[in-house]
Amino acid sequence: MPARRYPGSRMPSRVATLSVHTSPLDQPGAGDAGGMNVYIVEASRRLAARGIAVDVFTRATSSDLPPVVQMCPGVTVRHVSAGPFEGLGKEELPAQLCAFTAAVLREEAQHEPGYYDVVHSHYWLSGQVGWLARDRWSVPLIHTAHTLAKVKNEALADGDRPEPRARVIGEEQVVAEADRLVANTDEEARQLVRLYGADPARTLVVPPGVDLDRFTPGSRPAARRATGMAEDAVVLLFVGRIQPLKAPDVLLTTAARMLAADPALRSRLEVHVVGAPSGSGLEAPRQLEELAAALGIARLVRFHPPQPPERLADFYRAADVTVVPSHNESFGLVALESQACGTPVVAAAVGGLPTAVRDGVSGVLVDGHDPGDYAAAVRAVLARRELLAAGARRHAARFSWDRTADALVEAYASAAVDMAAGPVRPARERRGGALRALPGMGVAR
Repeated sequence: MPARRYPGSRMPSRVATLSVHTSPLDQPGAGDAGGMNVYIVEASRRLAARGIAVDVFTRATSSDLPPVVQMCPGVTVRHVSAGPFEGLGKEELPAQLCAFTAAVLREEAQHEPGYYDVVHSHYWLSGQVGWLARDRWSVPLIHTAHTLAKVKNEALADGDRPEPRARVIGEEQVVAEADRLVANTDEEARQLVRLYGADPARTLVVPPGVDLDRFTPGSRPAARRATGMAEDAVVLLFVGRIQPLKAPDVLLTTAARMLAADPALRSRLEVHVVGAPSGSGLEAPRQLEELAAALGIARLVRFHPPQPPERLADFYRAADVTVVPSHNESFGLVALESQACGTPVVAAAVGGLPTAVRDGVSGVLVDGHDPGDYAAAVRAVLARRELLAAGARRHAARFSWDRTADALVEAYASAAVDMAAGPVRPARERRGGALRALPGMGVAR
């Protein structure tokens, strides 16, 4: 699909995408790989289909990785050597940003000036690199935060560590310097303005999408056979990294509450957890198993490693309800994928989840993290599952990666027009104005 042309636009032909701490080639659901990885893969593919080449720069985490990998036609992943390949935590990466930046600049220097038309950075570490590349190459910097330290620190799970001050400062710097800030939802755009003083005129709302060709409704009996679930089971599903932020413990406690209210359910209830320990969850990798044993539901809970997309779709199709009880989510791609497969969602009413889930239509949103409230919400979904399943499919169909890619192309082009019109204003002058939305996108109010 060719990129659309806009009056007065300067359409990009090549994008430098920066993803310092995690590679689009990594399996989501473990380590630092999650929704951001999916976002970069899917958006890059759609940009390439529009004739825009994408170079993704990411840190090499193994000496076995080739320097260059062709992810798909038009999308190249470049593994950058910056620090030791293994054993380097995300919190240690700021010390490697100089090495990473040097490698990015050297790659561009091998080509004629103007090789890259735009820099798109993902997460604050990449934003620090993109800031320097933008100034060196005189091209716009587009930044997508994906998560924000100040937002996470406002909604910490019990026992979870707050994000460090160094990250907060780094995010503030990137927000001030970026030519466009791409927020996933209206709420995230408001958070950027309220908590970080972002320039509303440069803050765009571009929702992520879902692969509607891969995540589709299908035969539930066939999906249950493929995933080893009993045909008559009541199946609750959690998909994601196992860490306090994602609150999988809430699902287990919810299941225990449901059994306490209806002991006969014990013969049919199954709880499936798809994912691996990550972040602070690595400090107690067996904590969920221990919790299941303490709650007396160990025989009902099954743990699965992260799954490739095709296999993951079977888990969604097999489940009665997908539960997303996170303390914070910038969007919640798991909720959207589940709904695209026709499985309604019970989710926390936080972050982007009220956008990803339409309360009462495609699932149920829950205020807070009381397992009793989640148990009531799950029962409500089970009682109306067929109606909510139809609503889930309709709601998910409103989101597509093609729509996301079109909006990103326009963001790139409009930023280039602004840059060509005159020198970039100092960060201290980037205030005032109104929040912007691209055609067809939402706007924060």
